[in-house]
Amino acid sequence: MKASTLSLNEYQELAVKTDRTRIKGANLSLPILGLFGETGSLLSEVKKKQRDSKAYDSYESGVIEEFGDALWYLAVIAAHADIRLEDIADEFGTGSGGPLLFINLQPQKTLPLAAPTTEFARTLLKLANSVGNLANDNGEAISHIDPTALGTRLRVIFRNLVHAATEAGVTLGEAAVHNIQKAQDRWPTDRTPPPLFDLEFPPEEQLPRKLEIEIFERFSGTKQYVYQRCNGVNIGDRLTDNSVVEDFYRFHDAFHYAYAAVLGWSPVTRALLKLKRKSKTKVDDGEDGARAIILEEGVAAYVFARAKEHDFFEGRDEVDFNLLKTVRGFVQGFEAERCPLWLWEEAILKGNTAYRFLRQHRRGRLILDLDKRDMIVQELAP
Repeated sequence: MKASTLSLNEYQELAVKTDRTRIKGANLSLPILGLFGETGSLLSEVKKKQRDSKAYDSYESGVIEEFGDALWYLAVIAAHADIRLEDIADEFGTGSGGPLLFINLQPQKTLPLAAPTTEFARTLLKLANSVGNLANDNGEAISHIDPTALGTRLRVIFRNLVHAATEAGVTLGEAAVHNIQKAQDRWPTDRTPPPLFDLEFPPEEQLPRKLEIEIFERFSGTKQYVYQRCNGVNIGDRLTDNSVVEDFYRFHDAFHYAYAAVLGWSPVTRALLKLKRKSKTKVDDGEDGARAIILEEGVAAYVFARAKEHDFFEGRDEVDFNLLKTVRGFVQGFEAERCPLWLWEEAILKGNTAYRFLRQHRRGRLILDLDKRDMIVQELAP
């Protein structure tokens, strides 16, 4: 997918495939709220850049992402009312009769992404005002039943969005491509995981495709320790919470095993099972070495802290998008960054399911199936 050849209607079709707002409600309130939010985020990016200047170094990536998100909600709102995105952008048409491409909106192949000017801020306020017109004085979202009235308002919003993007130095085509890639990373139509990372390594260096780990707690005097056993052999060190306040972190290896089972990635699990990929020195040092192990422990500690705030995601089938993006940031530069966000979400949820079981029962058997990218937890007899 290239920004130079992407048409507005093609983008809208791709956006609709990742639209979950229809599941949550039948009217336009939710996507309109989303557009309000993204417009506010754009204003926030400008405020931060103007206030902090050079200290705010995430402006470029932030503003491109926010333009893409605003465009996504605009496309979805139009789709709910059976309005094509191209129809609300007709003033930018070339008259050729062919599909309207994003490059027709801003003919420049690249734009200089610069610090926001006063004029840019004013244009964003015009954009915010036009978005505000999607609700009446009572705070009710305009209905899709009147597509003519809705289309008129969306046309103004789109015009302001294009002008704002041009002044910001952002090509909407690039923002659209980035947005679709992000949406498919999180909510793909095809949930086929990438190949396991160790497929090309000798069998003795591969993570076992089927694996059972027994985890159980025992007392030593008045102190509780967690032990792990695989094929009748104890593995790893006995674990405690290493905390003043008991929080059962001693069972957190469930997270590592979930990463191994679902992602096919876990330097910690490789170390426990002595399965480092030593046939390739760079992989052995870079992907399976001490730094990678420390990194994964950091990911597990961060996920544990966030999950603890939300009852370890009990009864939930989704994880906060910002949590997933933060985890992706943790593993940047390592092979795990190639794992899509939806797969990270599954790994995190399965790890927390196992952790909750172990915390409650103080023992359990984890069954890993890397071929199915799955991990379940079962009772373990005393």
